[in-house]
Amino acid sequence: MLVTMKSLLMRAQKGGYAVGAFNIDNLEGLQAVMQAAEETKSPVIIATSESTIQYAGLESIKALVHIAAEEHSKISLALHLDHGKDLSLIKRCIDHGWTSVMFDGSLLPYEENVKKTQTVVSWAQAKGVTVEAELGALKTEEDARGAEREVLFTDPKQAVDFVKKTGIDALAISIGTSHGPFKFEGKTVLDYKRLKEIKRLTRMPLVLHGASGIPAKIVSIIHEKCENMNDCKRLSSAHGVSSSAIKKAIACGINKVNIGTDLRLAFTAGVRKALIDHGEEYDEREFLKEARALVKQVAQEKMLLFKNKK
Repeated sequence: MLVTMKSLLMRAQKGGYAVGAFNIDNLEGLQAVMQAAEETKSPVIIATSESTIQYAGLESIKALVHIAAEEHSKISLALHLDHGKDLSLIKRCIDHGWTSVMFDGSLLPYEENVKKTQTVVSWAQAKGVTVEAELGALKTEEDARGAEREVLFTDPKQAVDFVKKTGIDALAISIGTSHGPFKFEGKTVLDYKRLKEIKRLTRMPLVLHGASGIPAKIVSIIHEKCENMNDCKRLSSAHGVSSSAIKKAIACGINKVNIGTDLRLAFTAGVRKALIDHGEEYDEREFLKEARALVKQVAQEKMLLFKNKK
């Protein structure tokens, strides 16, 4: 059943849990996440990036997700545009069946972020669509280390002003995570004190981006027979957000957790394993079955971690 993201997050906030937002890029990824949601009886947010829409086509993605919502009618499903920066594309998503959009103005000057977010909210409210926006910025570990990272973190008092001026439904915050597989050099370090203060002041659903865990078992599959491809150093220093850190962040007020990199790694691992184990095969569906199975496994583990409920 297709629903607004706001309805999912308000229930999550009341119940003290988080809903997973899973970035999908193709049919197999969507099938895997929906099967995981069905088996764990979890609500789910299907997230689509601007690059995915460019790759697969807006109408094609819309059709696939709307059909999935019908086929899995007992599962509450929101179709979400992740990290939208192109206002024209955001407007198209609002008008063409997305139940949630994110405007990412995190790297813009504050007042410009506010103004453009207000514009998106005005479009979305007219269609009953949820709006998420971001304050603070996420960058890769290479871009910001140590004390420099804190400059990018969300300011709690500014968050209150931002929410009040924009009328958004969910706020994505920066407390130490980053996109991609290289998030930390060792132990996960998140600013829980800042998170608690933002939650106390805004009292609204908060979103954690860049939350993939980079599972060692998935990376090990990618490394299988790596000497044949001369890429044994690939992902050797990858390190994600620990499960314990995710649990604590949810306890402190996170209600939506974004997962993208973990699914891509699982898909890559599945295809690679199938190619190694079935070198004689030429039917791409056989390779994609393995990838779909691993993506499903990762999605299930995340859904259980987030303590999703119906």
